[in-house]
Amino acid sequence: MLNEALRLIRVYHDIKQSEAAERLGISKSYLSEIEKGHKKPTLELIDKYADAFGIPASSIMFFSENMDKPGAYEQARTFVASKILSLMRFLEERSEHAHADQR
Repeated sequence: MLNEALRLIRVYHDIKQSEAAERLGISKSYLSEIEKGHKKPTLELIDKYADAFGIPASSIMFFSENMDKPGAYEQARTFVASKILSLMRFLEERSEHAHADQR
């Protein structure tokens, strides 16, 4: 779920992949592969995310680990996570529409 956490962090900050890739010093295609889960980010890249988005690397890891962590609170966590993901996707779509309207 690290890939989804990194994608959501970018979307939350309303930044396109190309801009995020530039901030991170990587190619857009590499960022796309990471966000899709086809490639795994290095610890160095997670540190770059932390610097670029002003979030401690430990918080990124905690967010990622708790997105699908099984256990006693799994149902509550799944419910809350699904609501957060829905909200983030809504914001992403709204942002995309706003950018399209500006063109």
